[in-house]
Amino acid sequence: MDEKALLDRVPDGLFIGGEWTSGAAGTLTVSDPATGAAIKTIADASPEDGVRALDAAVAAAEDWAATPPRVRGEILRRAFDLLQERRDDFALLMTLEMGKPLAEASGEVTYGGEFLRWFSEEAVRIAGRYGTNPEGTGRMIVSQHPVGPCFLITPWNFPLAMATRKIAPALAAGCTVVVKPAELTPLTTLYFARLLEDAGLPAGVLNVITTSTSGKVSAPIIADPRLRKLSFTGSTEVGRKLLQQASENVLRTSMELGGNAPFVVFEDADLGKAVEGAMLAKFRNIGEACTAANRFIVHEAVADEFARRVTERVNGLRVGRGTEEGVTIGPLINADAVDKAAELVADAVARGASVLTGGSRVEGQGTFYEPTVVTDVQAGSEILRQEIFGPVLSIVRFSSEDEAVRIANDTEFGLVSYVFTKDLARGQRMIERLQTGMMGLNVGVVSNAAAPFGGVKQSGLGREGGLEGIHEYLSTKYTLTPDPFGA
Repeated sequence: MDEKALLDRVPDGLFIGGEWTSGAAGTLTVSDPATGAAIKTIADASPEDGVRALDAAVAAAEDWAATPPRVRGEILRRAFDLLQERRDDFALLMTLEMGKPLAEASGEVTYGGEFLRWFSEEAVRIAGRYGTNPEGTGRMIVSQHPVGPCFLITPWNFPLAMATRKIAPALAAGCTVVVKPAELTPLTTLYFARLLEDAGLPAGVLNVITTSTSGKVSAPIIADPRLRKLSFTGSTEVGRKLLQQASENVLRTSMELGGNAPFVVFEDADLGKAVEGAMLAKFRNIGEACTAANRFIVHEAVADEFARRVTERVNGLRVGRGTEEGVTIGPLINADAVDKAAELVADAVARGASVLTGGSRVEGQGTFYEPTVVTDVQAGSEILRQEIFGPVLSIVRFSSEDEAVRIANDTEFGLVSYVFTKDLARGQRMIERLQTGMMGLNVGVVSNAAAPFGGVKQSGLGREGGLEGIHEYLSTKYTLTPDPFGA
């Protein structure tokens, strides 16, 4: 596929009120992390541009809320169909700006598209209820309504899926939106906005602003009393700041924040399945996923064999540019990510851990780090506390179920956990005892458009996907009417 021809088709402006415009702050450059080379220059929004985008969303809000649910759903369904037609374009574009292998990028197109299909169906299923009040003196009507204009902030690691996971339910619910993609990977969102144009989305319903000064551009949007909803996916540190800003206008918020996922392997686990699950949970998306397994908590009776098997698999991974055939590990997003992986591994080794394979940055162009396995990680190691966000698998041993639970829960995060055991009762106990919003029991991937995605503790608020996802963009109204049979 011609990379230049594809990049030429990607819009380079802000998308405001149905028009592609320049940014008042000038331009910003998007680079390929595999080479460090600039691949496209696009508009850089100013705070004033952000307010213009909100103006457009507010202007379109009443008409879009009144648009029949079937019409909203059919636009999303057309968008799903168009995405299937253009899937190769989107896959290559994500590989170019984010670095993931082309096969994984294609998988993200499938995953991201499912949110369009799912919420196209949910648009016509927004329900309320009607009933007699307990006293029999009146009738209660409970109805659902769009919350209003929304500000959606998406991360760099899943440029398409994180956009569709927020945009689709918002549009299905009847909300208009302003979307701010990550500075590092904005091209996929711009290309998706063009797709929604082609699907027939009215002007102003979706607005996209790209910027190199996220905080400055976001602040006046969040402070504007016309905004009614904020949804953010990213770090817990940034999420806390956004929640503080959102509190001023008591905004509805959805926060999908950091993770520190435990991957628990009990002594009775099917090790073949556990290793397969580990490879998916750790190395999918180069380890740059909030759902990536961060701490492999393995029973001492099987720890050595698990480490041997997983190291053998990791040694078979191929590092390189994601467009190259056979590559399974692409570059990390930038040099800071490589430095962080190197520092965490060095700290673990200094505290007594052993590197079984990898453990070094890859010299040369691009931001690559070797797929790594570290075993016998000691308590207190930073690698057990911080989210790695890279291809580093760290193993810590345990001897009892209670110890495994204690280690797994010893974090301020609670997004997802993974458990491998053949014992059904133990699996049920883990569902009850592990403090996470999601869990994979004998599976290494849990994400699905039909399931509620989200965490507990400092991993966030609210849910995306599933039946629950559309309710994040709806407000509940209760109406009491007189008894129609009364005097």
